[in-house]
Amino acid sequence: MSEKKDYQALVKQIRHHNDRYYNQDDPEITDYEYDQLMLKLKAMEKEHPEWITKDSPTQKVGGSAKRRAGVLVQHRNPMLSLQDVFSKEEVEQFVADCQGALKHPRFVVETKIDGLSMSLRYENGELVLAETRGDGILQGEDVTANARMIGDIVASLPEKVPYVELRGEVYMENEAFEEVNAKQELLGKKTFANPRNCAAGTLRQLDPSVTKERRLSMFIFNIQETQGISFNGHVEGYEWLKRQGVKIIDTYFVCDTFQEIWSAIEKIGEMRGNLAYDIDGAVVKLDSFTDRAALGTTSKVPRWAVAYKYPPEEKEATVLDIELSVGRTGRITPTAVFTPIRLCGTTVSRATLHNQDFIDSLGVGIGSHVLVYKSGEIIPKIKQVVKTPETKTVPVFQLPDTCPVCGKPTVREEDTADLKCINPACPSQIQRNIINFVSRDAMDIKGFGEVYIQLLTEQGYLRDVADIYDLHLHREELIEQGLIGKEKNTDKLLAAIEGSKKNSPERLVTGLGIPNIGKAAAKALIRKFGSLEALEQADVESLCSVEDIGEISARAIRQFFEREEVQTVIERLKARGVNMTAQKQETGEGPFSGQTIVVTGTLPTMGRKEVTELIEKNGGKVAGSVSKKTSFLVAGEAAGSKLTKAQQLGIPVVTEEELLGMLK
Repeated sequence: MSEKKDYQALVKQIRHHNDRYYNQDDPEITDYEYDQLMLKLKAMEKEHPEWITKDSPTQKVGGSAKRRAGVLVQHRNPMLSLQDVFSKEEVEQFVADCQGALKHPRFVVETKIDGLSMSLRYENGELVLAETRGDGILQGEDVTANARMIGDIVASLPEKVPYVELRGEVYMENEAFEEVNAKQELLGKKTFANPRNCAAGTLRQLDPSVTKERRLSMFIFNIQETQGISFNGHVEGYEWLKRQGVKIIDTYFVCDTFQEIWSAIEKIGEMRGNLAYDIDGAVVKLDSFTDRAALGTTSKVPRWAVAYKYPPEEKEATVLDIELSVGRTGRITPTAVFTPIRLCGTTVSRATLHNQDFIDSLGVGIGSHVLVYKSGEIIPKIKQVVKTPETKTVPVFQLPDTCPVCGKPTVREEDTADLKCINPACPSQIQRNIINFVSRDAMDIKGFGEVYIQLLTEQGYLRDVADIYDLHLHREELIEQGLIGKEKNTDKLLAAIEGSKKNSPERLVTGLGIPNIGKAAAKALIRKFGSLEALEQADVESLCSVEDIGEISARAIRQFFEREEVQTVIERLKARGVNMTAQKQETGEGPFSGQTIVVTGTLPTMGRKEVTELIEKNGGKVAGSVSKKTSFLVAGEAAGSKLTKAQQLGIPVVTEEELLGMLK
């Protein structure tokens, strides 16, 4: 029975990867590696059909529908996946099967976009619903508000037909993806692994403005259902969609023979490296809707289409150098520079090595021969080191224990493989530190945007956060050079900077960028110690007595304040009049004393900031997530997973009106 155990383990492994891909938008393996697992599973089930259950990964579509951007909705038409094929012979067999069952079938070959599947419903020409694939059969997620932010989606069709349902792929062009990741890095946030993950995460955002800002795109690749209008086939439907201003798949070929089909697949394969977006294959489908209906579908895939997956192209190269760069978060990233090679239509010569653990796992060093491929057909990656007699003695590269930019010692963060420079005066981190310092959760200096910070650091006006409070000394120069704008705009920003000196010290603590210390922890620390000076002097034991501050965070705080450069910055801030002591009334006492409260959803009359201040003024603590320690949840309209979790844990749930009633 060891083979049956192997089968069960494989099913469990694939379910895990399905969850990472469809539900978490954070895959751990490449598409190719996933495809190999599925091929192995299909082979085992072919050998032992009695093992197949209805919830086998070969019998189900996609992941689960999630309540994140909106409510769950029922599919009118299933959003099935496609059967994957990996060889010329499999494509030829599919074509032969269609030709054997149908009279002179015509085929369409088109690019398979690597994105997130979505359907659009139009009633009387107006867009009424956009939904994700969800489980593919029964229900998906309503993402209409976010869909309206995508420029490619037509909100109103010129021809007001009673009903049209379209299916397409939401994706992100590589240029837009790079812009998003650059901004994430600048803000010190986690970057996205690839455009597909970014598009999926963005479409499920609660705030539609984020969707608009990230510039998602969409192609339509199928007409799911129509009422009041009909088409004979796929291409005829495409022509009608083009007349409606709907963006359809860029590249498609109409074919009658297998030779024409294979030639089209090869043409798409040749162009994939030059497209502005990622593709993960070519789709071969029947053109005639009558032919499609005749072949029908299985529980998971249509019988009238297949998706051909291109094999990953791999080539050997020699590592010439390993460069080190320091991001705005302080993370040190090693990059292999190798002899130029041609992959998927483009020349590549660089690939990230991520961190020391990755380098060690490969055993790569300068002079190593490596096998390079393109992940998702776009991002160069090193697959393995190719051992040769000449490279046997090449030593494995070791990251330095000092920052390559400022020379200060580096640290490896707890529970991560990342090596970081934590020197706040490191030139690579200045912009990130200042962005954090002026942000809404920290010193909240309104009007101090990223563009200004970039210009002022590049021009040498800002070298650390204390320099912000010296900008007024350069007023005339700033106006003359127009770095912030004209006189009115410059004075407005300088006034905002001056006003921020009166902020409560918890904002200052948040802005200093202490590792592991965010807005909530900063409030708890100031509530406990009352001033920045007292916090600086606190030992690890005292820090651990603060709610939600563990030993790791306590040691990080202690180490932060012991650094000489940090002390210098704090002394300069103090000298410039930045408030470092809490007012007594900031430590609220009242009906909510000792209670931990979570707020979720949209309240009828109060914003999130307003209700948080009200709770804290009356002694309560506002937490960001529901746990057993939560005293009660304040829920408004469109309350999501926090409400569900509170109900599961038996946590009391109150409305805004009931919250205000508690104060009376």
